[in-house]
Amino acid sequence: MPLPRPFATRTLVSGIALFGALAVMTACNTTNHRYLMATLTLDSKSASHVTGSMHFSERNGALKLSGTVRGLEPNSEHGFHIHEKGDCSAADASSAGGHFNPGGSAHGRFDAAVHHAGDLPSLKADGSGVAKVDAVISGVTLDEGANSIKGRSLVVHGKADDFTTQPSGNSGPRVACGVI
Repeated sequence: MPLPRPFATRTLVSGIALFGALAVMTACNTTNHRYLMATLTLDSKSASHVTGSMHFSERNGALKLSGTVRGLEPNSEHGFHIHEKGDCSAADASSAGGHFNPGGSAHGRFDAAVHHAGDLPSLKADGSGVAKVDAVISGVTLDEGANSIKGRSLVVHGKADDFTTQPSGNSGPRVACGVI
């Protein structure tokens, strides 16, 4: 038995409205799942032989940094920071400026409550002078805004960061630099 015409029309219109609502919800949901990436090459600075490559990936506000640094002294530790300027042109990488610090915080350990946005975990070289990086970084983004690291530089220092000396942790010369 066929349905009365007004019921069939109402059902069709309701179905179209439901489909439209689901399409809008899906579109809104997918825009919240942005995936941003940046890759850089670390070039030797300050007459060192330190090189490397790094990869940043950001999904849903979580920024992951991974990569490899080579040419470090075997079994050594090194300061590792995001610097304010995206300029590695100086032979000693001084053109990269100071640590990225949009909040005006004191320098400190990467995982401490108070630290520069650009403070990163120390690099620890193995017996061959190679350091592997695999870290999740909070407080910075590859997206637009005050905490964006896009276009800034990543610097490897020649010594370990003491995490207390202001403003840079007394981590020595800048031995490698790359622009994000």
